[in-house]
Amino acid sequence: MTEPAYVAVDWGTSSFRLWLVDRAGLVLAERRSDEGMLASAKTGFPAVLQSHLAAVEAPDHLPVLVCGMAGAKTGWVEAGYVDTPAPLSAVLNQAVRVPGEARDIRILPGIAQRDAAAPDVMRGEETQLLGALGLDAVGEALVCMPGTHSKWVRVGGGIVERFSTFMTGELFSAVSRETILSLAIAGADEAEDVASFKAAVKAAYAAPAFAANLLFTARSRQLLFGGTAAAARETLSGTLIGAELAAGLSGAVRQAAVVLIASGRLAMLYRHAFDALSFTVQPVDADEAVRRGLSMAAAAIWKK
Repeated sequence: MTEPAYVAVDWGTSSFRLWLVDRAGLVLAERRSDEGMLASAKTGFPAVLQSHLAAVEAPDHLPVLVCGMAGAKTGWVEAGYVDTPAPLSAVLNQAVRVPGEARDIRILPGIAQRDAAAPDVMRGEETQLLGALGLDAVGEALVCMPGTHSKWVRVGGGIVERFSTFMTGELFSAVSRETILSLAIAGADEAEDVASFKAAVKAAYAAPAFAANLLFTARSRQLLFGGTAAAARETLSGTLIGAELAAGLSGAVRQAAVVLIASGRLAMLYRHAFDALSFTVQPVDADEAVRRGLSMAAAAIWKK
């Protein structure tokens, strides 16, 4: 039977993912929960981690490598940042060991953009970048990483040069629940309305300054011309994503593929969005990317 070599953890704001991994990078066991940083700060980070380690029967000597919000100032132990321009290799060299724990637990740092005109931070996404692009990346890459806070990253020769954060996912949640548009999308089923989504993406991409106006058309069009709640929901989603793409794709070469690191419904939505604008993408599964990144970091830290 394959022996575990380390435990990899992606500890986000609202989610927790753990993998028991062997020396070859094969996942032997997996755990997922909603015990992200916000919940774990109340329960206690050591207790949350230990409960999952016990569930996968991780030996007491097995080291643990963590990325994500557990390393934030309000997390378990602050892991700090690597400043841009940031070589992805530097992330591996600045992992912080959690004090007071018998087990070797390391937390990877995030990346900071200390530009007074465009200050920005990422934590967790740097590990996905590492897994998606590798340490030996050459050439230029434009990377889109959708999520609650989407990241657009420009990487050159393995160095994170600049990046921008867009609160697209959080805005969708807030607008769809806390504004009058909640009436338009009430009762929306799971059915897709790709045509409405793509039309909204195109409209917002062409006129991002009108995004607030375009959002309201999800309701006004429904009142005046009819339409389903699903169509209104896709209009809201497409408008926010289209406005994001207008900024993220600024200056991008249409012939060059955008690296899209995403999973599940977000991956599907963003593929539709790029297709609507005739941009090609190089898809990378987000779960696989973070596991590969953690595996590369573990190999460098513990020389396995």
